[in-house]
Amino acid sequence: MNEPQVWTLIGVLAAGLFGMITLMSTMFVRIIRTEIQGVHHRLDRLDAAVNALMRHRFGIQRD
Repeated sequence: MNEPQVWTLIGVLAAGLFGMITLMSTMFVRIIRTEIQGVHHRLDRLDAAVNALMRHRFGIQRD
């Protein structure tokens, strides 16, 4: 291989590496965001259950 081919190969490999890093970081952020939303929904359901329990048992309306 001559020098221009080596530099072309280095450029192609670097572009592939940066593309893969970008793809993985984007997917990681999307997964983390989805997990946080799932926890948020579970906490909302728990809050609704506690409100219903307080209302039923003590006649107290929580905000």
